[in-house]
Amino acid sequence: MKHEHDVIVLGGGLSGLTLSLQLRQRFPDLDILILERRTHPVPEAAFKIGESSVEIGAHYFANVLGLKDHLEQHQLKKFGFRFFFSDGERDITRVTELGASSFLPTPAYQIDRGRFENALAEIALARGVQFREGALVRKIELSDGTKPHDVTYEHEGTSRQAWSRWLVDASGRAGMLKRQLDLAESNDHNANAVWFRIAERIDINDWSTDTAWLARCNPPNRWLSTNHLMGAGYWVWLIPLSSGSHSIGIVADAALHPLDSMNTFDKSMAWLQKHQPRLFEALDGKRDKLQDFAFFKRFSYGCKKVFSGKQRWALTGEAGLFADPFYSPGSDFIAISNTYVTELIAQDRAGGPTEMYAGIYEQIYFSLYRNMLSLYVDQYPIFGDAEVMPAKVIWDYTYYWGVMCQLFFQQRLTDVVQMGRMQKTLANVQQLNVAVQAFLRAWSAAAKPHNPARMLDQARLDWFAELNRGLTDQLDRQGFDQRIESMLARLGDLAVEIVTRATRTCPALDGTAVLSRVSGGRKPRTDALLFESTV
Repeated sequence: MKHEHDVIVLGGGLSGLTLSLQLRQRFPDLDILILERRTHPVPEAAFKIGESSVEIGAHYFANVLGLKDHLEQHQLKKFGFRFFFSDGERDITRVTELGASSFLPTPAYQIDRGRFENALAEIALARGVQFREGALVRKIELSDGTKPHDVTYEHEGTSRQAWSRWLVDASGRAGMLKRQLDLAESNDHNANAVWFRIAERIDINDWSTDTAWLARCNPPNRWLSTNHLMGAGYWVWLIPLSSGSHSIGIVADAALHPLDSMNTFDKSMAWLQKHQPRLFEALDGKRDKLQDFAFFKRFSYGCKKVFSGKQRWALTGEAGLFADPFYSPGSDFIAISNTYVTELIAQDRAGGPTEMYAGIYEQIYFSLYRNMLSLYVDQYPIFGDAEVMPAKVIWDYTYYWGVMCQLFFQQRLTDVVQMGRMQKTLANVQQLNVAVQAFLRAWSAAAKPHNPARMLDQARLDWFAELNRGLTDQLDRQGFDQRIESMLARLGDLAVEIVTRATRTCPALDGTAVLSRVSGGRKPRTDALLFESTV
């Protein structure tokens, strides 16, 4: 049996399903076939990690794809990121807490991936996408650009063939096209992750009866945050799921916390007993509620190529590349790559220079990936530093909200004229970011540790909360240019303040590499952008 389609998508997970919805939204007549090896419905809770979304991914799901009703009715609204510098400490009220005391304006969500992907499959079917569950791809014959791609797959015991003009690999880490084309590429980030789900909610507020600490947040629902328990060389996530379960993960620098110290549930519990004893106590009596356990060794990787305009194929989501789960950028990169794939198919249908656009989009996509990767490579040793890490988080958020989110929310990523004009500017920002990340490492190595009992409230940094609110502004070209200019100035001011703060207590630190990247040689501001120091 042989059928011809406009697009075949290999993989019916988050990236493949959302791509199909975006394509059908853009082209209601587009013939799309999704080949998914799993059968549906998939299980809720214990299905896939990547449950925490941030602003780009949340905006993509809610507003670009029109899934806001599902997110608000069937998922959980996220109470931002929250960090506790709690290594070895049972009483987390005695350590520094970094997070917002109230919800910031632009929403994000905690997503039960099983529940979400079941809903996405139903929506895709309702919108005319052909969804083959339980389909095993046996052979891919890629086109040279002069004929359709040819895919052989097995479904319901029958061998079938399908042709398509475009072929998109959304198969996740299986990376079918990546393997076939030898596109795998390693990077310098050597970290591992283990995770499991517990069939009961874990509420950090239950860990203390201190009324003043409990009253710090309004509403007092810390459990809705992506809670991070931080230590040197690692972080632990706690993510609530709408199905009632809780996702727990340990992500660690391989050199500081080897995988073989945590690669079973019992080993993970022993590791938590040493490093996060209060979480261990919360889980110890719930061992019978364990739903799954898994791990990834060296989870971070790149890719030599993700888009081919000439041959009309693309990789999206984790079939292409993956940086790190810290800051939850996975759904962001799905949103970005899916947007580029959609635009490439639009160019092809319009008879445009698809090969040229593929090269430009790939260059931008890789640039965003490399800049995100720099937030993680060699940075894990400072994760337990309650003085330096809050400054890093503010810096990283400012870059994310001030640059990456502006490009996506204002629909500039596919504007090749705009992106061409910004190429030098973005390169300068990337160089400044690399310099700041190196300086943060040097600061942490030189500083004496301080971890007082305090809350660093992001909601009380007025400029920071306004930066979050402004993500949803609708800007014309002039307004966008002014926004980017102001964001670059803010990053420059913040870089100067980080160097000034650090060298005040560690005079031997050399901030030249950072300050030389700041245009105009800014002087320290009289109004602080960072939280008050403890030293």
